[in-house]
Amino acid sequence: MSNEPTRVLIAEDEALIRLDLKEMLEEEGYVVVAEVGDGQAAVDQAQQLRPDLVVLDVQMPVLDGIAAAEQIASARIAPVIVLTAFSQRELVERARDAGAMAYLVKPFSKNDLVPAIEVAVGRFQEMHALDAEVADLKERLEARKVIEKAKGRLMTERGMTEAEAFRWIQRTAMNERTSMRALAEAIMATEIGDSAPAGEQPTV
Repeated sequence: MSNEPTRVLIAEDEALIRLDLKEMLEEEGYVVVAEVGDGQAAVDQAQQLRPDLVVLDVQMPVLDGIAAAEQIASARIAPVIVLTAFSQRELVERARDAGAMAYLVKPFSKNDLVPAIEVAVGRFQEMHALDAEVADLKERLEARKVIEKAKGRLMTERGMTEAEAFRWIQRTAMNERTSMRALAEAIMATEIGDSAPAGEQPTV
């Protein structure tokens, strides 16, 4: 695992919130590589700087955060966290459909920000692993669904975190020379405590 600090791009049109966010991130050891005030600038800077994480406000001039998130996510540049002052489900779902890996409702604290970053980065890594394994988009979406279910089961029955559950599926699939989807389907079809898939007991 790299010891390099996580490089973050912030896109937020309200200067005060942008400043607060930068301070929170820097206090936690993140490096803010750019701060912009509109969605188009966020896309341009993300393409140029290739940050490790992009934090976008939903409502911004020129290009809104959801449209910017879609461009950044579809290019697989970096995981995206969306900031919104509105907790409506419709907006959250639009952000998720656009490719955002996590979201935060304002006002938020450092205690909200750090877990959201961990979730976003973890999900982005999962997506990359699936991209490498499955070329077809439709198959990838189907694989993601069954892997999500298998992760949930491992988390519930084995007390794993989301990241631990994914790493276990990924590692075990490699060891067994099978796909993550096939292993996830096996997990859903067996009793985890009794007969682990493909003959290996689940250990973190």
